[in-house]
Amino acid sequence: MSSTDVLFEPFTLNSMTIPNRIVMAPMTRSFSPGNAPGENVAAYYRRRAEGGVGLILTEGVSPNDTTATGTPNVPNIYTDEAKAGWAKVAEGVHGAGGLIGMQIWHEGPMRRPDKTAHPDIESWSPSGFNVPGKPRWAPMSDEEIERAITEFVDAAVAAKAAGFDCVEFHGAHQYLLDSFFWDKLNLRDDKWGGDWEGRTRMACEIIRRARVKVGPDFPLIIRISQWKQIDFDAKAAASPEEFGVWLGFLKNAGIDAFHCSQRRFWEPEFEGSSLNCAGWAKKLTGLPTISVGSVGLSGEFTAAYSGEASEPASLDNLIEMMGRNEFDLIAVGRALLQDPDWVKKVRDGREDELMTFTKEALGTLY
Repeated sequence: MSSTDVLFEPFTLNSMTIPNRIVMAPMTRSFSPGNAPGENVAAYYRRRAEGGVGLILTEGVSPNDTTATGTPNVPNIYTDEAKAGWAKVAEGVHGAGGLIGMQIWHEGPMRRPDKTAHPDIESWSPSGFNVPGKPRWAPMSDEEIERAITEFVDAAVAAKAAGFDCVEFHGAHQYLLDSFFWDKLNLRDDKWGGDWEGRTRMACEIIRRARVKVGPDFPLIIRISQWKQIDFDAKAAASPEEFGVWLGFLKNAGIDAFHCSQRRFWEPEFEGSSLNCAGWAKKLTGLPTISVGSVGLSGEFTAAYSGEASEPASLDNLIEMMGRNEFDLIAVGRALLQDPDWVKKVRDGREDELMTFTKEALGTLY
């Protein structure tokens, strides 16, 4: 394995100095009955801080307790109990010398009403679709869009008040914000649809209003993806030029960084270049980017759900890409889910101690 020194250089994002380039990727854990994180969740995140993770990004956190979540036992940042629980999480991470950001996640059209305490409430999507060509609900009204914007902003403010170091808005994977970005789900002909300016308007409003409330020094990140849950080969932006237009609106709204989700971080995003999604985002916008996707493991993340184990894999590609300054930070998911000390082992050259990922880790708070 090549020298891992490039992974352990500090990086400054807005006013936040991250001690190394390794981010814990957001991963749904479903260990919060009553939708509030408990001591077990706080201990889980603290262990990753103790293990040397540069920046922890939490599992997706709901901005309300009705339309935003269709996944059982997912925490919110809406109730007083949840806010108090998250304050303890942040306190624990800081006590271990770590940094932590909250991912704010509205499931939108991917919400399953039948899995919720409110099955009679329709899920939200720009045009009433959860998959292309199959309308299920009424399109969101202007009032509902305004409510969603307000709830995202309120969640960001609550995260800062709870002691978090930054916030990430989930704008990927066919969830609410991404369903506005993707023209196959957003068929609106009003100001919230049409071209990229319209389709990014909701996310831009969230970013602008959140910036006013949290101040200029609080880092705001947005997670994006080309791929969708129903189409791994989807390209919301068909070319680098179109990708630049999409991200340009978000940059101008005041976002600090892009977290670019891929299934495999080493795969090129567009023909004719070896740059991955995060590489293109950095080149086109000049903003810091986070890459992610099957880091340090032999199998991609979707295989985990069918029970396929993933052996530790070489980090040489990652080290080479970061050595070329193609992107700034790398998010690690399943490897850290399995092993809280993954970062220390990589730093210290203890590759022989890296653990095989197994499906059991999905159901355990190691």
